[in-house]
Order: sequence, then C-alpha cells, then structure tokens
Amino acid sequence: MDRSELVKELQIDRREEGSSFKLWVIVILAALILLAGGLWAWNKLTTGGPITVSTTVARNAGGAAANASVLDATGYVTPRRIATVSAKTTGKVMEVLIEEGMDVTEGQILARLDDAEVSRDLELGKARLRLARLDLAETKVRLDLAERELKRQQELVDRKLAAVQTLDSARADRDALVARLRSSEGQVSVARRRNDVIEQQLQNTIIRAPFSGVIIAKAAQPGEMISPISAGGGFTRTGIGTIVDMESLEIEVDVSESYINRVQNDQPVEAKLNAYPDWVIPARVIAVIPTADRSKATVKVRIAIETRDPRIVPDMGVRVAFLKDAEQRPTDKPLEGVVVDSAALVDDAEGSAVFVVRESRVEKRSVVVADRNGSSTRITDGLKSGERVVLSPPAELISGDEVVVN
Repeated sequence: MDRSELVKELQIDRREEGSSFKLWVIVILAALILLAGGLWAWNKLTTGGPITVSTTVARNAGGAAANASVLDATGYVTPRRIATVSAKTTGKVMEVLIEEGMDVTEGQILARLDDAEVSRDLELGKARLRLARLDLAETKVRLDLAERELKRQQELVDRKLAAVQTLDSARADRDALVARLRSSEGQVSVARRRNDVIEQQLQNTIIRAPFSGVIIAKAAQPGEMISPISAGGGFTRTGIGTIVDMESLEIEVDVSESYINRVQNDQPVEAKLNAYPDWVIPARVIAVIPTADRSKATVKVRIAIETRDPRIVPDMGVRVAFLKDAEQRPTDKPLEGVVVDSAALVDDAEGSAVFVVRESRVEKRSVVVADRNGSSTRITDGLKSGERVVLSPPAELISGDEVVVN
C-alpha cells in the first residue's frame, strides 16, 4: 500500500459526525417537550385552574310550615290613598314645612305661599266694607227723619193746615230713602261676601294635608313657583309633596286569566315581601277586578294586608300564595334548618351534597334534605345560615378546587 492510501485511511469523515450530532439534539428536544407536557398535565390534575361558578346564600328557614297553595303570583304593594298635594292658586313658595319620611296629620300645614298681594286686597275690602256701613248708617238716620216729617205733614193735612202736595213730597222723600237704605244694605252684603272670597284666597296660600299619612316625596323649595296646572315652560312646580296613607296599603297582583277561576273574594292569602322572604304576612282577597288586560292576558286582583307593619312600604315586590281555605294558614311553629336554591344540590349514590365556598376554594359537604318545594330546598343538617354554596355545580368540580364567583 502506497503512502497516499494510508493518508486517506487516517482522515476523519466529517459528514458522519455532523449527522450524529443533529440526531442527539432532536432526541434531547423531544425529551424536554415530553417532560414539560407531563409536568403541565400533572399540575393540572393535582391543582387545576380557577373555575368560574355562580353562588347563592343559605338563609334561615324561619317562618312557619309551608302550606300547599292553589295558585302563586307576584305583585306589588300599592296604596289606595296617595296624593300629590298642590295649591289651589298659582303663587311663590315662601315656606316648606315637610321632609321625606315625616308623619303628618289631616289639616297640618305643609307649606305657605306668598300672601302679600292677597293681604292687601283683603285690607282694601275691609275698608270698602267700613265705608258701606257708614253710608248705611247715614241712610238710616235720614230715613228716620223723613218718617217723622211725613208724620207731621200727615197731621197738618188732616187738620187742613197744609196742602196735600206737601204731604206727597214728604212721602216721596221717605220712599226714596227706603230704596237707598236697601241699596246700602246690599252694598254692605256685597262687600262682606267679597271679603269672604279674599279671605278664602288668603287661606289658599296655606297648603294643608288632606289626610293623615307619611311624606314620601318633597317636590318644591322656597322661592319656586307653584301652580295647580303645569305652566311656565317646566319651571313651575305642580305640587309641594306626595302623601301616602300607610293604613291604606294593599297588594295588587296580575293573575293569568287561565287560572283566575282559582281566585275568589275573601280567599285567604299568604304574602311574602321580596325584602323579607322569611316573613309570612296574612292577607285576604278584596276583589277580583272584572276586566282583563288584553296585552298581558291577566286579571288584576286586590289583596288586603291583615297585618300592619312599618316594614311594609309602597311599591315593594311581593309573592303571594292563594290558599284553599282559612285552615291552611301557617301555624306558629317555626321551621328548622336553612333554605337554599334546589339547583345547588348534588344527588349521587352517597346522598345529597352541596359545594360550600370557603374563601376561594370549595368544600363538598353532605347534607340532610327535609323537603323540597319547587325551586327551594330546606336542609336540616350539614349547612348553616349565611354560608355560600355553588349553584349548578360543574361535573368536573371536586372538593378543594379553586373557584371564581361571577
């Protein structure tokens, strides 16, 4: 073998070395990717990301045992006596004596208007009345003198000492004064009645409460103009305030005409205010209004509230249950446990459970269900009032998961 061939055998093949290096790099990168994916999957399975959920709060069952109703409906508390108090005349507000929430009695002064012009008219009317009375007094004096003169002339004529013409003149003077006396008396009467009108106008500047109640709105301030009709391009007030007679509060509900046959006059009703869902208010049907709303296919029903309470205020939302008879009214025995939305319960082979939210994680807790009434469920064990539970828990939710409440 010659020297050139030996040299070729001693040279390194760079192509085989480069391809081997690339292969190792690919293997290492693939291993790193697989490792990262495995770590992510393990972390996801063990901890998981936050799950967005909706929640509700368990509330004390309280109240009394629930009764079956023939019909449920919703409505609002409405007053039968409500008035926006205004003045009979247009004027400038000088004083407002009311505030929202104030109790007022019938006849109480609510506000005063500017009465300067009316007061001057009244003073002028009184002066005219005095003048008319003075004129009446003068006429009476002159009439008395004319009566005596007529009597003397009559005696002279009877004795043939005076002419008949003199007697006729005296009688005419007397008759003229009688007519003037009647005119003076009429002027006094007109002046007196005119003053009565002005005094009534003066009273109209004082705005009083038409009935006893509570002020729910104050609509005017001193310095503003007020009128019984809308005027002044929107700058004139039409009322001082609004009064509601709290004794006249009742409930109005719209009942579907398909079920109105289940409602009758004097039927017992259970009412629950949306603001106080655990408070059962006894009530009864006053009247079924004999007309239907064509657009809503409903009939209005008026319901009397049999318990007066300051917590009941106008325009509150209320749910009512029409009972079959008076024996179905609730007893005094309170319910035990708490009430939650039925959508919060999870039923499986182990029984019923709920997911309780504690800070940002959930805890699955077994509960004892006492009864279910439509959308609500009463729980007697395993849950306390005020605890927050998950509504419609997702299938993948487990105890210990982190959640975000929407």
